[in-house]
Amino acid sequence: MKKKVAIIASVIVAALAIIAIVVFKVVSKDDAYRLLKVFEFEGEGNVMRGAIGDIEPYENMVLESGDQISLVSGKFTIRADEDKYIYLEDGTTLYLNASGDAENSKTTIQLIDGAITNEIQNKLSSDSSYEVNTPNSTMSVRGTIFRVCVYEENGIKYTKVCVFDGGVDTALIFKDSSGIGHEVRVEKGKEVIIFEDDTTVDYVAEPTDIDYEGLPTDVLETLLELIDEGKDIDASRELIEEILNKEYTVTFTYNGNVFGTQTIKRGDYAVVPTLQPAPTGNWAFDFDTRIEKDTEIKWN
Repeated sequence: MKKKVAIIASVIVAALAIIAIVVFKVVSKDDAYRLLKVFEFEGEGNVMRGAIGDIEPYENMVLESGDQISLVSGKFTIRADEDKYIYLEDGTTLYLNASGDAENSKTTIQLIDGAITNEIQNKLSSDSSYEVNTPNSTMSVRGTIFRVCVYEENGIKYTKVCVFDGGVDTALIFKDSSGIGHEVRVEKGKEVIIFEDDTTVDYVAEPTDIDYEGLPTDVLETLLELIDEGKDIDASRELIEEILNKEYTVTFTYNGNVFGTQTIKRGDYAVVPTLQPAPTGNWAFDFDTRIEKDTEIKWN
């Protein structure tokens, strides 16, 4: 009898072990499904989630597919799975959509405003995809480091794509939803600009060399960090450091005349002059803006 009970007990233990392994694998796969979380956050931003509404971001916050994510100013980095990082810049709003599992993942970012730098550390599997969509174009990759920026000048909307490592396939999206248009591949060290006016969506020109000096200071600092991590990006540390150490002239003008000047290291801030050129008025400038080029500030 005791032997029989022992055999039954052994069978039960073995069955429970098998169930535990299966459950563990299922749960692990679901947990590994898509790790979407706030990797780094400081400053002003928010996450808008369905019926919940606005949520204050915090480090290690778990994100969900469909979240609208915004950064007003500061730092905001999203980690997807274990090997994909999305670096937001000031004034950025995007929708994050993710499905599949860690091995066969599908990531789509709808970039509404601002700019993001994307770092995909490992080559995607054949069943995986990573896309960044803007109002006038779409970008698809398998493994690379690239930046996408959307902006508007004089009523014309632009998308700018810079590829620091790997390659990015870009394609036009027509306003009438008639489908995908002309495609251009952007290789490492190149950038391309797409424009959209009232009647046309097209490339400004063929891909050209990246204008590193025209990149925001935050992006250059991120590239330095990636170089330190051993990433093989197009630009050298020496080039980026040279740009970051540049000095620019801030010229204050009043009625078309020079009132004063300041020499500012790139990435630093201009200072409001102690003296004013007139009893009333103000300097037409946001002094919380980093100086990244020669700048004229007028008195209004």
